[in-house]
Amino acid sequence: MNPAHGSASLFIELGLILIGLAILARVGSRWGFSAIPLYLLAGLAFGNGGLAPLKLSGSFVRTGAEIGVLLLLFMLGLEYTGDELKKSLRMGLSAGIVDFGLNFSPGLVAGLLLRWGLLASVLLGGITYISSSGVIAKVLTELRRMNEPETPLVLSILVQEDLAMAVYLPVVAVLLSGGGAARIVLSVGVAIAVVAVALTAALGWGPRISRLLVHESEEIILLTTLGAVLLVAGIAQRFEVSAAIGAFLVGITLSGSVAEKSRRVVGPLRDLFAALFFFFFGLEVDPANILPALPIALGLGAITLVTKVLTGYWAGRHQQIDKRGSLRAGAELVARGEFSIVIAGLGVVAEPRLGPLSASYVLLMAVAGPVLARIAK
Repeated sequence: MNPAHGSASLFIELGLILIGLAILARVGSRWGFSAIPLYLLAGLAFGNGGLAPLKLSGSFVRTGAEIGVLLLLFMLGLEYTGDELKKSLRMGLSAGIVDFGLNFSPGLVAGLLLRWGLLASVLLGGITYISSSGVIAKVLTELRRMNEPETPLVLSILVQEDLAMAVYLPVVAVLLSGGGAARIVLSVGVAIAVVAVALTAALGWGPRISRLLVHESEEIILLTTLGAVLLVAGIAQRFEVSAAIGAFLVGITLSGSVAEKSRRVVGPLRDLFAALFFFFFGLEVDPANILPALPIALGLGAITLVTKVLTGYWAGRHQQIDKRGSLRAGAELVARGEFSIVIAGLGVVAEPRLGPLSASYVLLMAVAGPVLARIAK
């Protein structure tokens, strides 16, 4: 193929994708609900096994999707100062424990009942436990709930889940590769050390770093913050710590005028790449694999929808938030997404049936979460 023709075809395909996503966003805005479920269903239609699989732009969309998650978590971190994060983590510690107990157990028990073995069952427990920070951050922004009384509690639970993944993912990666106890201890130790150093820098040196980065030029602010997000996320990923945690910590580190300018200049990029993330998630799901796994996914989804709502409601009432706010907190925690897919990708080696079940489950919850959050308003 002529390189010029290949580039032209790529640009046309990407242009059609973005215009299509814009139309879906208009439909969502017109009907008064989040466009996230529409992005997911569009990806399902154009993925492998869909109506018209993409041929050229898959790798670009994949990269854009990964950047989208990082920017979502970075912008989420900008909403917090270091002191607010400390307060939030202390406030939500008991909620984090309840969250783990209520939402890890259904997946673990389901895996054991399906006779998948202990390791595959632990993986399924992780999939049902972890909420999608990316989806929830987008929903909170779209519904303008960042200043609601229950939102700090929701963010606190999400942060604790993401930090738990910093330990969980290295452990399951070692177990899947057949590593022994010494390797597990080393992997977990490295993950904890990296997170501790990053948290110390974010909480202790945040104001100094912000003063160093501030500048009158929005162009310089954009290049600096975007570069910092990608750099720190990449370093975190290299040490087998979630890249999303790295991006979140960069957001927490920034404060004052540099944080305000970052919100303004990075916001449009976040919206663009976040849309690609949800679209790409749908692309990764083969519709042919959904139907056989759908009954179990529906049952597991119904159970864990209730357990997440109970988690948010209990946590809200424990913090003297009114019943409406507590219910909103529970509804906002329902969505699953990026971490669940990462766990499923690791686990298909141990249990091939984990992939289709996880894809079906996450797609259901990624659609149900934003819809339920909207209804709870």
